[in-house]
Amino acid sequence: MGKPKKVIISAAITGAIHTPSMSPYFPASPEQIAQQAIDASKAGAAVVHIHARRADGMPVGDFETFRRILSAIKEETDAVIGITTGGANGMSTEERFSVIEEFQPEMASANSGSMNFCYHKLAKGIDQPLYDWELPYLTRTYDNVFKNTFKDMEYCIRTMNRCGTLPEYEVFDYGQLSNLAYFKKEGIITQPIYIQFVPGVMGGFPMGGESMLFMIDQAKKLLGNDIQYSTVAGGRRMFRFATMMAIQGGNVRVGMEDGLYIRANGDLATSNAQQVAKIKTILESLDYEIASPQEAREMLHLKGKDHVKF
Repeated sequence: MGKPKKVIISAAITGAIHTPSMSPYFPASPEQIAQQAIDASKAGAAVVHIHARRADGMPVGDFETFRRILSAIKEETDAVIGITTGGANGMSTEERFSVIEEFQPEMASANSGSMNFCYHKLAKGIDQPLYDWELPYLTRTYDNVFKNTFKDMEYCIRTMNRCGTLPEYEVFDYGQLSNLAYFKKEGIITQPIYIQFVPGVMGGFPMGGESMLFMIDQAKKLLGNDIQYSTVAGGRRMFRFATMMAIQGGNVRVGMEDGLYIRANGDLATSNAQQVAKIKTILESLDYEIASPQEAREMLHLKGKDHVKF
């Protein structure tokens, strides 16, 4: 019997969906994002996934803000730093992808198709928003298409190949697996395939045990048994679906991009590190070993932190 595979814990620190009014613990400013990423790494996350926000918590894509966050994390941790190409609603395709060539990170998200990415209902939970931008930002997603055409996807994948950045393919729906199969067949995908399943988004495939098992099975049939994968389990079911993913041979992801809670009863997480510590405890109690940042680099065939541009 071979040596059991270690599990990579990723922490998605802030994302571009939640707003500051939803939790007093939410990392909204660049300084808070960097510090929570550092703390999450110290708690056991081998990978931290980064979006940028300005001082009032509004998601942004400007290089200066990104660089402040990325450089602070790199200086204090050995964590693999992944960055978003999903950006935030309202950003142009060019703005979303420009960060790859600018920073050339070890890994970055690569979205696997267009979809109706909607989260307008989150606005109903905010009675007194802290900032004027929050409610319009949320409600406009009812009329939003998250654009990732085949031309967009090819440009994103080729750019990452050229920069030595591993694409973290975010799969929101079943048909997006076929999109990846097309790029693999055409020889455009040249790096190992790492999938981040994203169930439960309004506009994507539903979150559930059967749907997740189906997606894993189909991904292997379309893309090969050697793929690696994880899942974004949004909301209060984060820990149970993260655990399920480890049991199915995958890695895990937690973080306040995906859910603001520490318990399904609605208790708010006080930090990303608290969520990392919880999933680490769950995995270790099930006799899983947790991958260090260097072990994660070896498992994902990454280029190393000395080869990034920040």
